[in-house]
Amino acid sequence: MRGEILSLLPQLRGFARFLTGQAALADDLVQETVLRALAALDQFAPGTSMKAWLYTIARNLFYEQVRHGRRERDVMSDYARRPDRPESGTGEGEADALRDLDGAIWRLSPRLREALVLVGVQEMTYAEAAHVCGVTVGTIKARVSRARSQIMEYMTPPPEKG
Repeated sequence: MRGEILSLLPQLRGFARFLTGQAALADDLVQETVLRALAALDQFAPGTSMKAWLYTIARNLFYEQVRHGRRERDVMSDYARRPDRPESGTGEGEADALRDLDGAIWRLSPRLREALVLVGVQEMTYAEAAHVCGVTVGTIKARVSRARSQIMEYMTPPPEKG
């Protein structure tokens, strides 16, 4: 089981980055998640998804930390706190598109962004994502659908006047 936890660390770190918006905070969250998981390893139900179990621990820990610090809305929705992306030497149009997509993702509400990241980026099934978020599969599907629609809306340039 410990080996499985180790193999999931890169994915867990990616999820933590989307929750916290900052690399250092994400690393702290992953470290605390692993410590809690190892301490509670006897509570893991064999035959279930270790990934979903770890993500649930990370998510619950994150919200616990938010409650003790700042309100969730201020932490997750603060567009100014999104991680800085280094400039790349690739094509300028491609880099602009990635920055636009990054900005669109960070404009989503925390719940929509979380659902989209779990299903779209972390490649969880709707059922796994629903388990992590503590909601029904239908709720996750609706959140992902709304997130995708909003991103398309954000990414569509306004019509030219004229």
